[in-house]
Amino acid sequence: MRLATVLTPINEANLQLAAQCGVTDLVSRYFGPEIASLEATQRLAERHGLRVSVVEGYLPIERLKLGTDDGTELAAMKRLLRQMGDAGVPLLCYNFMSGTDWVRTKLHAPARGGATVTEFRLQDVERAISLNANPTPVKPLVTAEELWVNVERFLQELLPVAEAAGVTLAMHPDDPPLPMFLGRARIMNTVESFERLMALAPSSRNAICFCQGTFATMGVDIPATIRRLGSHIRYVHFRDVAGTPESFVETFHDDGPTDMAEAMRAYRAIGFDGPLRPDHVPVYVGEEGEPGYTMLGRLFAYGYIRGLMQATARDSGL
Repeated sequence: MRLATVLTPINEANLQLAAQCGVTDLVSRYFGPEIASLEATQRLAERHGLRVSVVEGYLPIERLKLGTDDGTELAAMKRLLRQMGDAGVPLLCYNFMSGTDWVRTKLHAPARGGATVTEFRLQDVERAISLNANPTPVKPLVTAEELWVNVERFLQELLPVAEAAGVTLAMHPDDPPLPMFLGRARIMNTVESFERLMALAPSSRNAICFCQGTFATMGVDIPATIRRLGSHIRYVHFRDVAGTPESFVETFHDDGPTDMAEAMRAYRAIGFDGPLRPDHVPVYVGEEGEPGYTMLGRLFAYGYIRGLMQATARDSGL
């Protein structure tokens, strides 16, 4: 497996820090319709010995999720896959959460030593809605079964392009993993839903982004679930949370309820060799920036993950 990272921002200083910590793979956000931005990021990363191996986030797929695309988003996604293939970027991470991306209700919950982390409380969302309640019932924008129809169509259209380009599509779970949120149905919030997704389109290019924190929020046994989903896991967000889908808080990588060493051993057992990155790191005292994506917590995570990688490699005789 390879240690990967998001960097905010992607600049010389952060790339040098990541390289010094043993990171080999860089994750890029969606770069728009022109490939020049991705190529510039690749050149910058390569100067520090890293390679761009994942595109993730801000994808043009919101109308595809709802089944209302006029062909514009579909064309953009097909173009993106071909561009990634031409550029040698092998993995695209996406989600099927309609209307939102990952959601938190508190960005600076207290954590170890005065650091802060993100937190989600469904009751806070419901309280905020009640203060601005519309007494008229609102029909969901899309039902769960409509989402299943839409994701099947999405895969039918995009997988042939992905296969030709040598790019893998990796689905990220709903975060928080609730079946309904803000009046919108959600479908990628159980282990069984991921098994259904894999059966829906049995292609080696149809895969899973195993976001440990989100699966942990589902209440599953993480090492056992890694083994259960097996070779379908092609990309990992390595993080942990404490709580339930309705109420949880992020943790330091070494301070949550998951046995992270056993999780790493499970990745070894299934032969996982893809990019694995820390996610949603704590904000350290004195830091400023986007909660979950600052640099000092990421440096700690790199070292912790590399230690687990090396220890489990010795365990498995690699």
